[in-house]
Amino acid sequence: MSTVGTVDGKIGEQEQDMDKDKDKKVKTRVEVDMFNWGPCVVRMKISTDFQKLLLDEAKKNEIDFRGKLAGQIDKETGYGDESKQKIIPYIANALGIYDQAYERYTRKQYDKKPEYIMSALWINYQKANEFNPPHDHDGKLSFVIYLKIPNELKIENAAYKGRSCGPGGIQFLYGEGGRDAVTYMSYFPEECDMFVFPAWLKHWVSPFQSKCERISVSGNIHDSAPLNNIQKFGPSYIKNRDTGDKKNK
Repeated sequence: MSTVGTVDGKIGEQEQDMDKDKDKKVKTRVEVDMFNWGPCVVRMKISTDFQKLLLDEAKKNEIDFRGKLAGQIDKETGYGDESKQKIIPYIANALGIYDQAYERYTRKQYDKKPEYIMSALWINYQKANEFNPPHDHDGKLSFVIYLKIPNELKIENAAYKGRSCGPGGIQFLYGEGGRDAVTYMSYFPEECDMFVFPAWLKHWVSPFQSKCERISVSGNIHDSAPLNNIQKFGPSYIKNRDTGDKKNK
């Protein structure tokens, strides 16, 4: 990605800033090329209709998912098959958006239409002092959708003075930690935010102390095509497959 910035210099014939008896200073336009580096993580917004659907359908089949997940969260439940069928078209649309963003990010062209399989879908009801430790997921892609971020949690996070994602935030971890490298991305989510990211990308969710409930939905996506086959993006087709998953958020 190319952008244009300005740097201060003392030579040149560009527009100058005169400071009486001091040396002449000039602002020189410099073209900078910033390389895309690391995994492709995409944030988008879901509709309030989809938000309501996810909340309503979660109440119909509260399947205990805690034994399949890494989180230290007391209530994590899976969606039933009928609910998944209602949800799949929305997820398919989001994956189509991710595919397009991925091509722009990597500057690669897919050559075959993707066929995705949703292997797991669950909802997290996170309360005070609960958290998710650093972990990754099974599959090709994973996603998280934020359905409820209480005001108490927003206030607590805004008061946080540290360098991490803060109470109730999510942090993605990547790389070896060189001094000049950015090896993590921290974000405090808003309601209706959706993140799509590679399933192997480590991430974690920090605890909070507010007496409230933060609600998010997570899912894993498998790619049924050969691993070495670069695929063409477009409207993504998702099948539903019920499989266990031991490393999820």
